Amino acid sequence: MDLERLEGFILSRMREFKVPGLSIGIVKGNELIYARGFGFRDLERGLPASPGTVYGIGSITKTFTALSILRLVQEGRLDLMDPVDKYIPLRLRPFGEPVRIHHLLTHTSGIPALGYAEAFINGVLGLEANLLPLATPDDVITFMRDAERWAVARPGERFFYLNEGYVLLGRIISKVSGVSYEDYVTRNILKPLGMDRSYFRAEDFERDPDTAAAYIITRDGDLMRSRFPFGVTSDGGLLSNVIDMSRFVSMLINRGSLGGVTIVSREYLELAERKYVDVPWRVIGDEGYGYGLIISNEFFGRKLIYHSGNVLVHVAFMGYIPSDGIGVIVMANSEGYSPTRVGLYALSLMLNHDPARELRIFREEEIARKLEGVYEAYGGTVRMIIKRQGDYLVMTSTTRYTQESVVLVPEDIREDYARYFAWVNGYKLPAEFYIRSDGVYLIYERFKFEKKGPI
Repeated sequence: MDLERLEGFILSRMREFKVPGLSIGIVKGNELIYARGFGFRDLERGLPASPGTVYGIGSITKTFTALSILRLVQEGRLDLMDPVDKYIPLRLRPFGEPVRIHHLLTHTSGIPALGYAEAFINGVLGLEANLLPLATPDDVITFMRDAERWAVARPGERFFYLNEGYVLLGRIISKVSGVSYEDYVTRNILKPLGMDRSYFRAEDFERDPDTAAAYIITRDGDLMRSRFPFGVTSDGGLLSNVIDMSRFVSMLINRGSLGGVTIVSREYLELAERKYVDVPWRVIGDEGYGYGLIISNEFFGRKLIYHSGNVLVHVAFMGYIPSDGIGVIVMANSEGYSPTRVGLYALSLMLNHDPARELRIFREEEIARKLEGVYEAYGGTVRMIIKRQGDYLVMTSTTRYTQESVVLVPEDIREDYARYFAWVNGYKLPAEFYIRSDGVYLIYERFKFEKKGPI
């Protein structure tokens, strides 16, 4: 594996997207073969990130919740086809059909996202004036009283990522096991795997000597120090580090067991790794959702299993390829650059593939970077600035008193040609870029533009 290339990629993206700190670990079989921190876990105090730095892992927590449910199923204490209202005092029967545990695990309840997590995080971090004060799963259940009316599909028909569903799963785990969700996961997953620096509670995190500060990237592109939104649990509240998470990934690679400890049987783990429903986002191209895991069967001809997490101020990615016995964990303390992209870049290099040429997301990222710049029409008569914004380009024309911006949406991206389009005055207008050895040219509306230089 080309570690120099990986490290160069990480540092360049951190610099470009203003990521203060990032930690990464690479697993092969039972071993953490590479671990490193980049940048600062605490920018103001000048404290460097390390492999042991603790970050929130966000929705990767859903994998722990799903495995906890499967342990209880394996023990005969519940059934995947049990209706949710058998355990929760909440009617969830969209169009007269019961939402079952399987539906919550796969986000196929038929209920679109209710937005509790987004509203809660925004309120706690002071980004919205109105706080949604849901401190316990029972508060979330109360919040969901009208959720059945919000449904748009019968259970099992359609994927809607539903954080609230995983809150309900945590409540089911607590009811069936007789202990809190957090204690169940700690006793049955974290402690057996030796994940002694993985936490749910603020007091445990605050006592740890190596934790990541939290940062928000403002609308102006500035870094603003914030704090972690404690209060989210079974859908996204676990905090961990690369070293601890390497043990969790090794257990998954080794089919549910590690070091003589079995977390869940191979049979039940592979139930979690099965595609039950397609998902709307397609980083690789064929992803589907299992039980707390996302699955692709087309990652260089292999089965890739992964999940990401985002609580706005901390982000994370976990991915593994069972056939090759490899995995990666990435964590960062701002959402400037996707940890999923860092993880996929690392896994590609581990398989001796070139991500910049062989994975669409990186190929398109590099081409879009080439298209950024200052463009001029014939003789400098008309001037445009083109800048990347996420997966789009923004084309801006400015005079002393006016500014007009148009969003360009990608349609066909190749090494030597890229076609985008804009909606202008109610019609679709193509923007065609020609990438040649002598420069970059744009045909847009009635003009031809030439790229003159960087922004």
